[in-house]
Amino acid sequence: MGKAVNKYSPEVRERAVRMVFDNQGQHASRWSAILSISSKIGCSPQTLNEWVKRSEVDSGQRSGITTEMSEKMKALERENRDLKQANEILRKASALLRLEM
Repeated sequence: MGKAVNKYSPEVRERAVRMVFDNQGQHASRWSAILSISSKIGCSPQTLNEWVKRSEVDSGQRSGITTEMSEKMKALERENRDLKQANEILRKASALLRLEM
């Protein structure tokens, strides 16, 4: 499974999200602000909407798992997977050593 390549830098994402928050009052709805801003930066409205929701979760304005917590969980899952592999290798080596004796 490959890692997705981010087409937009974190700075562009942050600026786009800030523009949505700053310009909401000038549009009939948040979605219309997202439509307007996404067309200006060249991303899909759905992508920008996901960035906005992620920003709200990270700042505590919306419930959900923060980016920081998600990254910690991924790191722990990776470490757990690596430890399971190492244990399996040790189990096999131990079995081989017992057979040789």
